[in-house]
Amino acid sequence: MLLDWSVYGSGVIAAAVVACAFFLVTSKHQGLSLPPSPPGAHWFKGHSMPYDYSFLQVTRWVEELGPIITLKQHRQNVVIIGRYQAAVDIMEKQGALSVDRPRSIAAGEILSGGLRLLFTSAGPRFKKMRKALHSHLQPKAAERYQPIQLAHARNMVIHLLDTPEDFQLHAQTYAASVILQISYGKTSPTSALDPDVQGVQRAMNNIRKALQPGAYLVESYSFLKYVPWYASDLKEAHKEDAELYMRQLDRVKSQMASGDAEPSFSKFLLENQAEVNLTEKEMAFLTGGFFTAGSDTTSLGICIILMCAALHPEAQTAVHEEIDAIIGKDRPPTFEDHDSLPQLRAFIAETMRWRPIIPPGLPHRTTEDIFWASPRHIPFGTTLFGHHWAISRDPDTFPDPDTFEPQRWITGEGHFRDDLKFFPYGFGRRACPGLHIANRSLFITALLILWSFRLSMRSPSGNVFAYSRGFIPRERAFDIKFEPTRRMDRMELRAAVKSY
Repeated sequence: MLLDWSVYGSGVIAAAVVACAFFLVTSKHQGLSLPPSPPGAHWFKGHSMPYDYSFLQVTRWVEELGPIITLKQHRQNVVIIGRYQAAVDIMEKQGALSVDRPRSIAAGEILSGGLRLLFTSAGPRFKKMRKALHSHLQPKAAERYQPIQLAHARNMVIHLLDTPEDFQLHAQTYAASVILQISYGKTSPTSALDPDVQGVQRAMNNIRKALQPGAYLVESYSFLKYVPWYASDLKEAHKEDAELYMRQLDRVKSQMASGDAEPSFSKFLLENQAEVNLTEKEMAFLTGGFFTAGSDTTSLGICIILMCAALHPEAQTAVHEEIDAIIGKDRPPTFEDHDSLPQLRAFIAETMRWRPIIPPGLPHRTTEDIFWASPRHIPFGTTLFGHHWAISRDPDTFPDPDTFEPQRWITGEGHFRDDLKFFPYGFGRRACPGLHIANRSLFITALLILWSFRLSMRSPSGNVFAYSRGFIPRERAFDIKFEPTRRMDRMELRAAVKSY
């Protein structure tokens, strides 16, 4: 039987190309290896870590092995970046190479239906969704929401005057009120106990559950995704989330039809649907995801600031002295005071470093090989974490890192440093798109509360890691005393805040 030379020849050529490519790749990587890995990994499960505060164990490994380490998680390698300069070089300067997310079947595909930006892989949908958010949340655009944030910060001060023991609930109410108004134009009073807010909290809890290592076998055996009865709880939660988000979007549509819609992100999307090129379900999940993530992280950030103020009276005093000198008693503070308050800005920056909101960071996935500090490299397709807690403990960048020291953010001339940066909202193109709104919320709530109160601990008991698990605990973590500053008594303070 004669061979068809065209077929045979093309096969030989293809084989030669594959062989050459393999030779080039192996030659390129000859002598290269993954970052070092701690000993003791199980052959199947990989490295074991404690359920609570596993970021502390990871940080110890970074201290022992170096700025970048490799952990084994089942059959996968996970690379941890745990030092400041490595994070800048890899996650920031080469951020385009790690813009992707690793596949998340339970949380990203079943629970979220592939519609949450948090889990969306790099590609056309990610670009569309992120562009829509950026057009509405960039610094200049975010300025339009400052009056909303100021009004709700004022309300939080009044709530603290009435029931200071509920400060965690007041932080959640502030965050939910601001994000609901920005997302959907909802101007009526909102409580953390509002049914829609509770629905969003359930959505966030479902995400946390789905992300727990080993919670769902589908992450290791992907065929389970197609078994009808499997993960019925996640499928039901997705249905509930979709109904909640679509109901909010439909309400805005109805208000637009009647001419009663307030400015909001949802209204912007609906008015510009052709330009943003998103379906209504994509718009509903994009806005709902912004509300879910934004309200949770903002309330955590506020609680961390309150905790740090009560735990560190000397640092708080420096802020009070600055506020007294710049603002005084005769007028309430505003966003216009931002550039005149380096001590307050330093205090907030140090709280975000000392107790990062998301200690381990969020996972990225490399889309190309990344080379750093040869002979080490991070291969294509590797899950990669910029580990916020370990980075915050880098002694070369943050000397005496476990000490709460806001002055590390102040220059010798007394200005806020612009040469030092932390990454509480993530890295590169995966940084939280709502970070400008979040920063403004932390600034104005911290300013109004510290203008109004001196904080102290009624009792030394309390867990300084209480807000390091990604959510606010149900039980009050600390017993904080909110005492009006010497500028005015409670009645005067209430009148001054209400006069805004």
